[in-house]
Amino acid sequence: MAHLAPSGKWDARFLGPVPHDTSYYAKCMLGGALACGVTHAGITPLDVTKCNMQVNPTKYKGTISGLKLIAAEEGSTGLWKGFGPTFIGYSLQGMFKYGLYELFKDTYMNLAGEEASEKYKGAIWLAGSASAEFFADIALCPLEMTKVKIQTSPAGTFPVPMGAAFAAMRANAAETRFPFGSLVPLWSRQIPYTMAKFFFFEYIVNLFYTHVFTQPKNTYSKTTQLGVTFASGYLAGVVCAVVSHPADSIVSQMGKAANRGKGFGQIASEVGIANLATKGLSTRVIMIGTLTGFQWWIYDTFKTAMGMGTTGGK
Repeated sequence: MAHLAPSGKWDARFLGPVPHDTSYYAKCMLGGALACGVTHAGITPLDVTKCNMQVNPTKYKGTISGLKLIAAEEGSTGLWKGFGPTFIGYSLQGMFKYGLYELFKDTYMNLAGEEASEKYKGAIWLAGSASAEFFADIALCPLEMTKVKIQTSPAGTFPVPMGAAFAAMRANAAETRFPFGSLVPLWSRQIPYTMAKFFFFEYIVNLFYTHVFTQPKNTYSKTTQLGVTFASGYLAGVVCAVVSHPADSIVSQMGKAANRGKGFGQIASEVGIANLATKGLSTRVIMIGTLTGFQWWIYDTFKTAMGMGTTGGK
């Protein structure tokens, strides 16, 4: 049986179409790097606008008007500020997020055993994704801090090229708190986001294969399976955006010169929870929904091409 290890015992690493060995996890890491690096870098103009709406809402009042204003003041290149650290940072984050999720999920399932794994699968998805994101954010943090500083600094006040920006962040580490000054707010944003992203993705995929596509998953075409992947990823992304937006706003606020030296709690109390929860949210819902849908689609397309099957479902 597919779920039995060579020893004859139940083993989560043998539940899928191929064994989850070192090669499998390495391929998952590569697929995750592709999924996150390409998608995050591709929507840099939306990210630039969203960050500026959070930091200066009186000037940047909407997505379209914000895009136009940045383009008018800084040219079209201004919309692509931070592309380099975004691509590299989120490639590293995606590598650990997806690869370690697969590893932690299998590990926790094996610790729980067959019966408990089925009964408490939601808890295992949450624990696996939280564990993976903890490490993913350590890799992301220095690049995310640099990206935010590039994107939210007024034109001409901070270097835009990635190498020069890194040098400036290091040189001013006392005030920028580079490289890990934003790690705690990043964890507070990304860990709930990733837990929602993976839990709701797996949950929605299960709903599709239980109530819509009721035959065994492997009887459906790869196109159908990848369609389920994208739809589930998009819906999960909408939930993610709402859950993580207040902390995302604080990460953006920390890049603002006026907030230099202020703590997480101080910024939250000054800006107000309502503003943190709503400013730039509509932009982020569109951005994260699309982003998450395409991330899961790229990831599962890569897994399918490698003969590893799509994620989730029975």
